[in-house]
Amino acid sequence: MENLLLILALAVGLAMDAFAVAVAQGAAGHNSMFHATRTGMAFGIAQGIMPFLGWALGIAFVSQISAYDHWIALILLSGLGMKMFWEARDGNGGDPALSLSGWALETAAIATSIDAFAAGITLPALGLPVLLTCIAIGIITALLSGLGVLIGGMASSRIGKYAEFAGGVILIGLGIKIFVEH
Repeated sequence: MENLLLILALAVGLAMDAFAVAVAQGAAGHNSMFHATRTGMAFGIAQGIMPFLGWALGIAFVSQISAYDHWIALILLSGLGMKMFWEARDGNGGDPALSLSGWALETAAIATSIDAFAAGITLPALGLPVLLTCIAIGIITALLSGLGVLIGGMASSRIGKYAEFAGGVILIGLGIKIFVEH
């Protein structure tokens, strides 16, 4: 049960960048069900693949980093959380003027999932099942991003700032949890 809650917390925390961009897209008027589905799918797939790639890189170097994995997790997750705080403070949630589609959508999906790549390196320290965690991150990101487009159409892009901040809190909290339990 604790692992499930940890997986969900990690997935929600990592999804907040994509959610913020999706809300901004919806607020910019790109809020059709088609756009919500396309955005959710692109962000979800990227977010699901990137932590797996990060995990694979971490496994390749496990013998060199195992003594320091808790420090790496603390630094990476806290750094990602602080980055999200900074972006929320600046209001730089990626407020797009144009609809994200094609290469622009794929680029945005990859850009918002770089933090998932870094978090994937920490998966061994978290002791989570990698495939299940990656699938959960992808599905939750897809759902929240699609929902974000629709919410953005009904509200405004200011919601994205709060999503970024909440994601930052979650990621820093996970980093501290790993460090304390080591």
